[in-house]
Amino acid sequence: MASTETTTPAKDAGDLAGLEAGLDALETRQRTRTPFRQTFVEKILPPAVAVLLVLAVWQALVSFKIVDDPTKLPAPADVWRVAQDAWLQGELLGYIWTSVSRGLAGFLLALLIGTPLGLLVARVKVVRAAIGPILSGLQSLPSVAWVPPAVIWLGLNNSMMYAVILLGAV
Repeated sequence: MASTETTTPAKDAGDLAGLEAGLDALETRQRTRTPFRQTFVEKILPPAVAVLLVLAVWQALVSFKIVDDPTKLPAPADVWRVAQDAWLQGELLGYIWTSVSRGLAGFLLALLIGTPLGLLVARVKVVRAAIGPILSGLQSLPSVAWVPPAVIWLGLNNSMMYAVILLGAV
């Protein structure tokens, strides 16, 4: 046996079976069930407390008249009431569909523009040198940063919303 070997060689079939069983045990992961209380405390409770804290701060801002214009920041109860009324009148799903369809259209446009543009920049060295740094700089901007200039340039309409989604996704 060499000085670097730490185990004795197997002498018979029983030793080989034991060796294989040991290797299988090393490869198998033992799954332990996490108790519900631990999962609740570590994964469910923190986001729930964060949401309640945001709602409490929001309500405090309205109640203490820190923000007294309801068009700027309506109370959570008012938002809930309007959402409930829209649901009961059958309008809420229409509002949701409008938002989802705008998002899908913006992402589809981003796919149609971004894919050829990305291939062009990746394949053509001159294009990469010319617009690569500009694209890299624009990619570092969060999509929310596009909202103020888009409102100024395009107004508050559907084209502005599509432009913001498009610029954020490309």
